[in-house]
Amino acid sequence: MFSVIFPGQGSQIIGMGKEFYEKYDLVKKLFKEADDALDTSLSKIILEGPKEELDLTVNTQPAIFLISYSIFQVIKKEFDINLHKAKYFAGHSLGEYSAIACAGYLDFQETIKILKIRGDAMQNSVPKGKGGMVAVLGVTVENIENILEKNKNNFLVEIANDNSEGQIVLSGKTHDLEKFSSILKVNKIKNIKLPVSAPFHCSLMSKATDIMKNELGKLKFKKGSNVLISNITADEIFNADELKDLLVKQIENRVRWRESVINMIKKEINQFIEIGPGNVLSRLVKRIDKKVTVNSINNEEDIKNIKI
Repeated sequence: MFSVIFPGQGSQIIGMGKEFYEKYDLVKKLFKEADDALDTSLSKIILEGPKEELDLTVNTQPAIFLISYSIFQVIKKEFDINLHKAKYFAGHSLGEYSAIACAGYLDFQETIKILKIRGDAMQNSVPKGKGGMVAVLGVTVENIENILEKNKNNFLVEIANDNSEGQIVLSGKTHDLEKFSSILKVNKIKNIKLPVSAPFHCSLMSKATDIMKNELGKLKFKKGSNVLISNITADEIFNADELKDLLVKQIENRVRWRESVINMIKKEINQFIEIGPGNVLSRLVKRIDKKVTVNSINNEEDIKNIKI
């Protein structure tokens, strides 16, 4: 059995999806729909840059979704491969919205509009330079939780992404992250400051939570074709009301990607198909369990290699 998975922020590059855009009218149509829905030339930013524009969260989130959704539609309509045979759809952070749209819970325009709002809200929750994210390598979540617990009166840093064995991302205010990093250095634990504009998936995102609660409340989710796995619970989502609630909680809470993959494997998933730019999730899945089959779909050749 297989799952379809969708990447989140950080996978973007200038020119992503260009091969599909140049060859398929349905992709050109989706790019135009995106530009019209957002009243901005997102397609130009994706295909030509500049990188600084693409890396703005308000553009990155709808851009990655547009590429993932476009590739999904090409696989479905041009290659007649039925990815809806998947047991689960799942995505990392904004990738959860790609999963939701591709499984039919929301339509394309609703999803791309809500992602622009989400990106803008997250980008502007904390003044630029006041918060950030740090990736910690080679330790367990339990190790990090112990360090945070011991230092809870010294600084506030929160686990944002539990990505795989030995890869954890944390968020916080800049000065708190500096204190945290100095403790890691003393303990000879490798950490890397990430080039992001805000401290995502932590309590500093409370303004974005309020905005998304209001905006998601306006949407009417349909009955989708596939079961979704939640970033928040790392387990199945059972209805639209629960889905809305979990998407609101996702803004300030940990992305439980490692646990999500482990739970899917426990439920007999032995193949993961990553749809979207790059292969970040494919590499994470392999770090979690080397035995599973993983496909990253970035071009036509990748599609031809899909065996389900």
